[in-house]
Amino acid sequence: MPRPRKKADVYFEQRTGVFVDVQNMFYSAKYKYRGKIDYQKLLVYIARGRKIVRALAYAVTTPEIDQSGFIKILEDLGIEVKIKELKLRPDGTAKGDWDMGIAIDSVALSDKLDVIALVSGDGDFSALVEMLKAKGVRVEVYSFPANTAEELKKVATQFYPLDESILFEG
Repeated sequence: MPRPRKKADVYFEQRTGVFVDVQNMFYSAKYKYRGKIDYQKLLVYIARGRKIVRALAYAVTTPEIDQSGFIKILEDLGIEVKIKELKLRPDGTAKGDWDMGIAIDSVALSDKLDVIALVSGDGDFSALVEMLKAKGVRVEVYSFPANTAEELKKVATQFYPLDESILFEG
């Protein structure tokens, strides 16, 4: 049997799933670089010749901000978008994250994937990463270094630091 072609631990035969924590990445790009992520560049960087089996983006919306254009861009790139509306609590605080949704979906799909690309710097995902690795899945974390929890960098099979090269130019 021929050996797989290898490039920095990336085998072209790997079935890859991409899970994007949209809010985490949006605010990281906005405050670190004053920019917006170009998701086409991001997908190309993550794939590096591999087949992306599924790509999912998890977004939180509010009625005041129309995100339909952004959602259409993601869908046109082949990214499935899951939307949750921001919940306002009686005390005035707000709740809107997809941590559980990302965890559930990544575990559910892990038997069909060789690689899970988690696009987030949220340290809450550390236990998820350890569990997925225990199931035999390679877990790659993609995020801006300054906005990535150290424990997430450490538990990932590989941490890929992002920089302004994945942002829209101009």
